[in-house]
Amino acid sequence: MPDTQHLYRPIRVLHLEDSAVDHQLVHRALERSGIAFTMQRVETLQALQDSFHSASFDVILADYRLPGFTAIDAWNIVLGLEKRPPFILLSGAIGEPAAVAAIKLGMSDYLPKGDMGKLAHVIQRAIEIQKARLAKARADAELAASERRLADFAEHLQATIEQERAAIAREIHDDIGGSLAAIKFDLAWIARHSRDPAMLEHVNVASEMLRHAIGASQRIMMNLRPAILDQGLVAALDWLCTGFEKRTGIKTLFRAAPQDNELDKAIQLTAYRTAQEALTNISKYAQCSQVTIELSDARGVLTLEVTDNGCGIAPADVDKPKAYGLRGLHERAKTVGGWLDVSTRAGLGTSIILSVPLGTGEHADNQEPFNDSRYSL
Repeated sequence: MPDTQHLYRPIRVLHLEDSAVDHQLVHRALERSGIAFTMQRVETLQALQDSFHSASFDVILADYRLPGFTAIDAWNIVLGLEKRPPFILLSGAIGEPAAVAAIKLGMSDYLPKGDMGKLAHVIQRAIEIQKARLAKARADAELAASERRLADFAEHLQATIEQERAAIAREIHDDIGGSLAAIKFDLAWIARHSRDPAMLEHVNVASEMLRHAIGASQRIMMNLRPAILDQGLVAALDWLCTGFEKRTGIKTLFRAAPQDNELDKAIQLTAYRTAQEALTNISKYAQCSQVTIELSDARGVLTLEVTDNGCGIAPADVDKPKAYGLRGLHERAKTVGGWLDVSTRAGLGTSIILSVPLGTGEHADNQEPFNDSRYSL
């Protein structure tokens, strides 16, 4: 239920005016308008300040020139309030430049004393605009808080996923890897001690299947937890590209500028996962014949670009609600203070660029150019 007492209470007006006659004119103008109001008059800056300690107001009306100060001085006091009411300049002819300057400072409106019949309308409009501004400010603050919570959740989710991947990789290595190794030894023992051709044929078939299983488990472990990152991002991307070309048959070019600085582990993992996800999408959708991956850290920004010459991505597919792959890459980039750009044209391929500020540009001026010797992996 709405607060009807709040909806119908009188408008509380604070009137900064040194003329008792003009104050009475304002009072009569508001009475004639039919609005419910209460009004308090103050004449000095000190009285203005004191009034805010004892009461709250819906609107302030202020003459421009008062003894020893102007409405600008009063406005500077109002600016210090946590919840400042609309401030309306109600004065004689002060000239258009002064009125415009006052509005630019943030005052709500200006009304000449000769147009007193419009006062109630000006007050109500200023109050409504103030309410709309406050509502927008609250909505903006709530949206910003929601975005912060979402970013924190995405970062927590990514960290949790990586921890779970590492745990699964350890399980595969310790349990499945150990069991496969034991089977390999048993098959080797059988092969050494058996002379039955049929038995040896079965052993050979089983050994071949076991070799594939061991290779698959190693590949899964590397995808889950890229231990090769311990050798650096360049080595990890090189290995990733090599495996991608072998699996898909798509020509893959990789080049990297010399890395002068040691990258943070989180940044390395973000870059690696971005390349990994991009290559996965390329293998599924791009219908391309060549992929190029470039890595540089020029001008204090790590840049990873994955480009293909495939069919491109339709704009509708980029913006569709279930484009979780690209959205996940955007969110992952944010966790390390970076951003992701996607450039695509139908029939001309797609380029995904990850950019991550490294926090220092000291090495940028001395950054060596790319090695021109491209190589196919």
